[in-house]
Amino acid sequence: MAQHEHVRVAVIGSGFGGLGAAVRLRREGITDFVVLERADSVGGTWRDNSYPGCACDVPSHLYSFSFAPNPDWPRTFSGQQHIRAYLEHVTDLFGLRPHIRFDSEVKLMTWDTEKLWWEIETVRGTLTADVVVSATGPLSDPKIPEIPGLESFPGKVFHSARWDHDYDLRGKRVAMVGTGASAIQIVPAIQPKAGRLTLFQRTPPWVMPRMDRAISGAERRLHRLLPFTTQLRRGLLWGIRELQVQAFTKHPEELGLVEQLAKHNMARAIKDPALRAKLTPDYRIGCKRILLSSEYYPALAQPNVDVVASGLSEIRGSTVVAADGTEAEVDAIIFGTGFHVTDMPIAERVVGAEGITLAESWKNGMQALRGAAAAGFPNWMTIIGPNTGLGNSSMILMIESQLNYMADYLRQLNVLGVHPGPRGTGGGRAALDARPAAVEDWNRKVQERMKRTVWNTGGCTSWYLDDSGRNTTIWPGTTSEFRRATRRVDLAEYEVIRGSAAQPSGTAAPKTAAAARQSEGAA
Repeated sequence: MAQHEHVRVAVIGSGFGGLGAAVRLRREGITDFVVLERADSVGGTWRDNSYPGCACDVPSHLYSFSFAPNPDWPRTFSGQQHIRAYLEHVTDLFGLRPHIRFDSEVKLMTWDTEKLWWEIETVRGTLTADVVVSATGPLSDPKIPEIPGLESFPGKVFHSARWDHDYDLRGKRVAMVGTGASAIQIVPAIQPKAGRLTLFQRTPPWVMPRMDRAISGAERRLHRLLPFTTQLRRGLLWGIRELQVQAFTKHPEELGLVEQLAKHNMARAIKDPALRAKLTPDYRIGCKRILLSSEYYPALAQPNVDVVASGLSEIRGSTVVAADGTEAEVDAIIFGTGFHVTDMPIAERVVGAEGITLAESWKNGMQALRGAAAAGFPNWMTIIGPNTGLGNSSMILMIESQLNYMADYLRQLNVLGVHPGPRGTGGGRAALDARPAAVEDWNRKVQERMKRTVWNTGGCTSWYLDDSGRNTTIWPGTTSEFRRATRRVDLAEYEVIRGSAAQPSGTAAPKTAAAARQSEGAA
């Protein structure tokens, strides 16, 4: 990219959030934007997670954009390859490829307090942008625990999100670490191939049957001929999940019946009482993510599978050792241990108006106004930000709500300031910075609602919680509530910053907040 290229908006990431933002920008008449993608193709988590058995646990017709319905989903719960193909289709359908810069990982984003824009350093050069929309997603950077002896393990090691397809698991002794959403899909897929499969389980998950089936050709033809039937199907799937929310957020005691269904699902496949005891959770269903699988328990009952009801604590050569002392000789270790969710690495690369990183600003816990804007970081927004996650429905619904907010944010900036053209022509510039009091008020209300939810009261420790035990991940309400909360930008929640027009190209490098303070000190 050209040195000091300037764009109106820089979008970071090309998963659902980034592509959705790009589509919305074009629909708003904004074409002066780029999408910075660290990999060589679109797809985000659906590109990175290609492990055997990878599929979505949200029905396909709900796990897709409302503005880009797909009448040809092959299954009710489609696999990774179909979701990735859908995102490639969306990219082409809306003409997004000219805007995407592949192999352009962002190294640093720094707010310039004088020019009121972001300086963005990538591995391929530098550019500036009036607004940054960060859509890196919470499930983008794998987390591998620090296990003593791991660095000297002589066999193969990889994370579920970085699957090594060149490594043949046939006949191998495999350790699967973790029992989350990825692991319960991987285990049934690799169990028939592995010589021996040892599953290290710190905490057993609640697993419900996955009511997956092929969508018939007749259904697909109907959806193509009568598009409203696709909308109706999506609406029914959405409505059912909206009705379920109160049990998670206000009346966790009502989830007891669901627990009985999950236990019945287990009992049908697991006949050994000792194994069943290992696999039975001791916390309220819903506290951790409810997993869907009709194949997980049957796989665990096979004679080549061992379930160790303890976490992996040490590795001695090719011997893996659990916290309870159980040992196993293995040829490969697969980590299904999740992602950096409450400590997103991108936060280390964002430097705001006060010269501190977003990670430093969030050292006591992530918080953002309406899940989008952080105080001290003007004209910076995040898609799938703090407390926008869901425990029972489709994240695409939340992403589209945040895209509404982003669109109105840009409209407000249009009204407040005339942005320079490609050669710096134009009037004054403007930026919006979330007021600390507004962020704190929003976060206080969210956390107050969180107190009675199953995610906080269910008696478990989940990846929804940060190191201090605060739930900074989940939205404690319905998707329709969030849609209303993000329909418009309330300017009373923001400080309006005004500046003069600046030359975006052919000038000296933008002055950062830190550099500004240094020069002031020298003066």
